[in-house]
Formats: sequence, structure tokens, C-alpha cells
Amino acid sequence: MTTKSKTTFFLALIISGFSHMASSIEEPLYEVVLETGDVEIRRYEPAIQAVTVLPGKSSSSEGFRRLAGFIFGGNEREQEISMTAPVQETLGVATPTMAFTLPAQYSMEELPAPSNSQVTLQDVPARTVAVVTFSGWATEARIARYERQLREALKLNAIETLGNSSLNQYNPPWTLPFLRRNEIMIEVRQPS
Repeated sequence: MTTKSKTTFFLALIISGFSHMASSIEEPLYEVVLETGDVEIRRYEPAIQAVTVLPGKSSSSEGFRRLAGFIFGGNEREQEISMTAPVQETLGVATPTMAFTLPAQYSMEELPAPSNSQVTLQDVPARTVAVVTFSGWATEARIARYERQLREALKLNAIETLGNSSLNQYNPPWTLPFLRRNEIMIEVRQPS
């Protein structure tokens, strides 16, 4: 085997490993009810989220540490809870929040209370959301561009938005940019 083919082989192995790891993480259940261009309209099942308020736009890592602390045993039972995807962060608000959706196997009564008072558990009802997906790093400029694209598509199709949008990131930080999956979501009134 030549050096070039060995390099190609190992790169392919690494990429497939990252892809497998990302695809084995639980995601919230949904059904696509409409596709219009690059936008999907999805109907999500009810869920439970662990939520924390972020002191500002640049405090994502602090919020992530709080939420990760909860699922890695920072709770009244020191119970570990499986990681899910995506990590959700609200956009365009003075006080943003970050949330992890908890595994579907749990009811609110079965979940331990967070040890950190800055983490709360919240029921999220079934909802309809509009989504645009993009790869690469979720920079401020890219987030703004895709949020604008999503809102323009919804306006063009006369789909009413409800509330603020969110950035949803599905991959661990070491995932190569072209393999990353990011989504901008906004709740909408379900089209008839």
C-alpha cells in the first residue's frame, strides 16, 4: 500500500468513525410535514429539556458546562443521563438560553433534580418548526445568513412564525467542518 493510499484509507476511517458516532446519538422525534426549497417544516413530539440561561451571547461554553454537568451526574441522584443532539441556543433575545433535549425514555417524574440551580427541567409540548440546515462552523455571519434565508422562505410561503429562532448543533467540537450539521429552527403555525 502506498503512502497516499494509506493516508486516504485512514482519513476515510476517521470520517466514517465520526459519522457513526454522530448518528448513534439520540435526537428528538419528528416527522417532515412539508418541504419547500431548502426549508423543512417538521412536527416534533413532546420532549423534556434541561435548560440554562446564558449571561450573554459569548457564554455558550459556560452554559454547555452547566448542562453537561447535569447529565454527567450533577444531580440529586448523581445519575448519568445519555447525551443527545442537538445542543440548542436561542437567537435574537437579550437573555439567550441553551438546552439539551433529554432522552425520550424519561418522564419528568423519573428525572433527578439538577444540583446546579441554574439548570431547570422543562416540558416542551409538541410543536411545528421550520428548519434550514447547513454544514461548517456556525459563525455569527453564517447563522445570520441562514436565519435570514429561513425567514425569507417562510414569508414567501405565507407561513407564520411563532417566537424566536434557535441555533441547533449536532456534532462534537472535533468534527471536521464539512461533516458538521447545524440547523436554524423557528416555531411556526402548522401550514394547512
